[in-house]
Amino acid sequence: MTRLLEQQVRFNYSPKLVPDTEKRKVRNMSFIICDTSGVSQQLYLDRLKALMPEREVQIWPEEPNQPETVKYALVWKPPAQLFETYKNIKAVFNLGAGVDALLEDQMVPEHLPIIRLIDPLLDRGMIEYVTWAVLRYHRLLHLYEGFQTQKQWTPLAATDARKTRVGILGLGQLGQGCADMLCRLNLQVMGWSRSPKDIAGVATYHGETGLNEMLAQSDILVCLLPLTSQTCGMLNADLYAKLPKGAKVINVARGPHLIVEDTLAALESGQLEHVTLDVFPTEPLTADSPLWHHPKVTVTPHIASQTVPDSAIETIVANVQRLEAGKEPQGLVQRDHGY
Repeated sequence: MTRLLEQQVRFNYSPKLVPDTEKRKVRNMSFIICDTSGVSQQLYLDRLKALMPEREVQIWPEEPNQPETVKYALVWKPPAQLFETYKNIKAVFNLGAGVDALLEDQMVPEHLPIIRLIDPLLDRGMIEYVTWAVLRYHRLLHLYEGFQTQKQWTPLAATDARKTRVGILGLGQLGQGCADMLCRLNLQVMGWSRSPKDIAGVATYHGETGLNEMLAQSDILVCLLPLTSQTCGMLNADLYAKLPKGAKVINVARGPHLIVEDTLAALESGQLEHVTLDVFPTEPLTADSPLWHHPKVTVTPHIASQTVPDSAIETIVANVQRLEAGKEPQGLVQRDHGY
C-alpha cells in the first residue's frame, strides 16, 4: 500500500471529494476561517474569494450559515466548539508552521487530516530573524547595547566568523533554511535532528550521543524543534550544563521548550551569557515576568516568523486543489510524530 493510500485510510479523506460521475457543486465545498492570533480574518477572506470566487467563505465566530457545506477549516488555535459546529469538515489547514495546539487534547477529530502551512514567506521570516539574532551575538552587539546605556566607549576584539560555532536544534524545513543562510556567512554551523540527515556544509548529529557532541561545541544554540512530549522542557539546566560556559541561546520554536527558572539560574551563574526569546510558556508574557527587565534577556513578542495572509492563502488553495484531485497535500501532519 502506498503512503498516499495509507494516509487516506488513516485520515479518512478520499480522492473522491469531487466524484467523477456526479460533480458536487463547488459551493458546497466552502471554508470556515478561525484565526485567534489577532490578524484580521478579512485579509484571509478577501484573498480566498479572489482566488476561489465560486466558494462560500465564513468567518468564526459569526453566525453559521449552512455549516453542513463547510468542508475546509483554516485555523490558528481554534476553540473546540468549531469542530462541534462544523461537522462535515474534511481537512484542517493550520495558518502557521506549528501544529502543537491542534494536537492537544485531541481537539481535531482523529479522522481529519491536519495540514501545516509550508509557505516561502513564513520560512523567509524565520531565516531573517535567526540570522539577525546569531549575527547580533557574533558581532557582540548585545554587549555594545549594554555599553550604550552606560555611555561606555569600549571597542572589543572582533571574532572570525569561521570560529563562531552555531548549533541548531531541529533540521526540518526551517532549520535547514537557517543553516544554509548561516553557512553562506561563513559561520561554523552544526545541526541536530531526530534522524540522520546529510546537509551540505553542515556538521549533522542525531541521537542522544550526537546531541551531547553538538552541545559541547555550540557557542550559540538555536532551538527550532517541533514541540512534542520528547522536546517539551528540553532547554533546561541539564542541557545548559553541556554547553560551553558563556554560551548564548535563541529560542524561536515553542515556549514550553524552555524552563524559565533554569534559564534565569544559568544566566546568573554565567553558564549562559545571554538569551534571545521569541516564544514563551505563557503568551502574552505576563507583566510581572522577570524576563522583561533582565539585562541578559532579549524579548520579542512571537514575531520571528509571521503568517502573511496573501501568501498563506495561495499555498492553501494549491493544497485544496491537490486534495480535490486525489493527491496528497504538502505539509500533511504525522500525528504520531507530533509534526
